[in-house]
Amino acid sequence: MTGGLLATLFGDPFAVMNTVGLVAFALVGASKAVREEFDLFGVAVVGLAMAFAGGVTRDLLVSRVPLALRSPVEVLLGLVGVALAVGLSAWLATPDEHPATVVADAVGLAAFATTGAIVATDAGVSAFGVVTVATINAVGGGALADILLDRSPFILFEDFYASCAVLGGVAYWAAGAVGAPAGLAAAACAAVTVGLRLVAVARGWRLPTAKRFGDRFAD
Repeated sequence: MTGGLLATLFGDPFAVMNTVGLVAFALVGASKAVREEFDLFGVAVVGLAMAFAGGVTRDLLVSRVPLALRSPVEVLLGLVGVALAVGLSAWLATPDEHPATVVADAVGLAAFATTGAIVATDAGVSAFGVVTVATINAVGGGALADILLDRSPFILFEDFYASCAVLGGVAYWAAGAVGAPAGLAAAACAAVTVGLRLVAVARGWRLPTAKRFGDRFAD
């Protein structure tokens, strides 16, 4: 039984990326809630919301019952991420700002951009649809978590975040368009997304704001 589970996990790009994304995003969302001093229930709600919201939206867009409602394993994986966040909070004052959490966020972004692209491709949508679903899957959970934390959604600011998922989705579609196997397309999407996000964090990349453009023209 264990051998069959491992074969499924490591032989199926969707299963691999979905597992990584659920744990990573639950960890990130729960860490944010810990920072805001939510109780344990609130921490779990925010963590699971960040883990599931993007995938639920993805599934609804392609007219299928959300995977989170069909597989108890999904919830268990999310709870693993929540537990990790609570554990980190025991010895870190700001677990949401720790490098491990920042990396987990980048990995989760890449994993969910990839699962979104896989599902959209299987549903037979257009290239625009593949990129759109990949992006929504990647950033939808974070947007809902920010709303629960009474913040403006992080993706609407100038940080280079959602753009990484967009470019990852483009990489997945482009790899498929030239005949690359599904596993290679998934790897390309994940690599582009996580690579760009980590470089953006390290170098402080920001997208320009409308006000900045206006000030430049005024000068």
